[in-house]
Amino acid sequence: MYPCIPKKQQQQLQAAENIICHPDGRLSTGHAGVLLAERRGSYPLIDLRILKTSAQRGEVESSNRKKVMRQLSFQRYCHASRLLRGFMPHTPGSLHLLDDDYLGQAAHMLSKVGTWNFDIFLFDRLTNGNSLVTLMCHLFNVNGLIHHFQLDIVKLHRFLGMVQDDYHSQNPYHNAVHAADVTQAMYCYLKEPRLAERLSPLDVFLGLVAAAAHDVDHPGVNQPFLIKTRHHLASLYQNTSVLESHHWRSTVGMLRESGLLSHLPADMSQDMEQQLGSLILATDISRQNEFLSTFREHLDNRDLDLQLASHRHFMLQIALKCADVCNPCRVWELSRQWSERVCEEFYRQGDLERKFDLEISPLCDQQANSVPAIQIGFISYIVEPLFEEWQRFTEPSLLSRTMMGHLHKNKARWSSLRYAQTTVDLQSHPDAAEAEPEGGGGEGENEKQAKKNSCKICELTVKEMSNWYYIRSTVDRTQIILRKKQLVYLTVSSSIRNSIYTSPVFWWFER
Repeated sequence: MYPCIPKKQQQQLQAAENIICHPDGRLSTGHAGVLLAERRGSYPLIDLRILKTSAQRGEVESSNRKKVMRQLSFQRYCHASRLLRGFMPHTPGSLHLLDDDYLGQAAHMLSKVGTWNFDIFLFDRLTNGNSLVTLMCHLFNVNGLIHHFQLDIVKLHRFLGMVQDDYHSQNPYHNAVHAADVTQAMYCYLKEPRLAERLSPLDVFLGLVAAAAHDVDHPGVNQPFLIKTRHHLASLYQNTSVLESHHWRSTVGMLRESGLLSHLPADMSQDMEQQLGSLILATDISRQNEFLSTFREHLDNRDLDLQLASHRHFMLQIALKCADVCNPCRVWELSRQWSERVCEEFYRQGDLERKFDLEISPLCDQQANSVPAIQIGFISYIVEPLFEEWQRFTEPSLLSRTMMGHLHKNKARWSSLRYAQTTVDLQSHPDAAEAEPEGGGGEGENEKQAKKNSCKICELTVKEMSNWYYIRSTVDRTQIILRKKQLVYLTVSSSIRNSIYTSPVFWWFER
């Protein structure tokens, strides 16, 4: 099945590919446990042509082709069964589909849906787990999208129900609540004065739908995991934006199955599908530098013209990217919950990789990557650079100033937590700091001078405490304390901005 790989490792890879977590947390393997990433509408004709061409070149295994064909048959069965039994969670006889959800506190919260302190966790509880459907129906209504596009309210509710249902609640982070949170953030960004005055109803429609569906059917593992387990989605999308492509194709399939856009001209609905794809694909974190550089260049040259559809679309991409990673810009009580959730999902993937003797992905080893450390790196290299440019774009608005204020406070709190955690770890394991590095303690003058110069370059400050060194980097705020009377080393993050990776740079200190 996997050429040039030992049979035992082949079996482990196959088992890892077929893993899925049940709601009760148990794991199952085999055909019934294949990741629910093989869903309706995910394999349009263009993708099947790519798969067929790749197969002819020997790039895709026959087992993967069989999986796709089996899944297509299963999709047809599911589509027919949904038509027979109906998919509406409410009775079609009433067009007041959200009356129950609009009562009481949920209605009060919806009246403030455009405020940045919106608590999506509370809203999800008040709507009995239907936060995404309720939020989207409300936003479509208040923005006049139902009237403008002459949408069938029953088809709209069916489509939104399908989207919400295709998020997996067992995922700690990539679930329907995350989608609702991103949608609410996207709505706040669409209301920014500089953007709102130029947006068309089509822009608002695309922005909200892309936000709601940007992670639909997420399996709870990242792209490298799918690639190294040789999942058929990785083969189908040729190891490029695998998850984002799947989210987009799934959304297109649900749009067509629900018939939401069936009354529109074919060329218009196809153009809307393509634009949705462009927006969802922009959330691929590996393209962060590409979008950030273009955004910064536009702002430096002052050449953004929002009267141009292409420039408005680019700003929708940037807004969606901001909404997707805006958790550190929320108030601490909300931000911390999201941070713990995403790290829990990372750790679950690491546990799977460890179980099947796979290389553990970056940030997925709970023993090596603490929540504070992960969040500080995420803020420093992803969130801060992006939102600094967004603040420039808004000139800056009240919302952007509020977000940056939360961001700086949250980063400081994570730094404090990491410092406290490091102190506890060192006090709990005092012998860990006593280990001498290999090669003894002797050093030449050239080596000592080189290390001294390196410290200057990194701008590290060393403060003596009673029995410890307190070391702080003024570049990326790395902090650690170390025992005296020993030769030790510290790994700090690279000071290069706009990078999603960290480089190990070793600094040595002597008494």
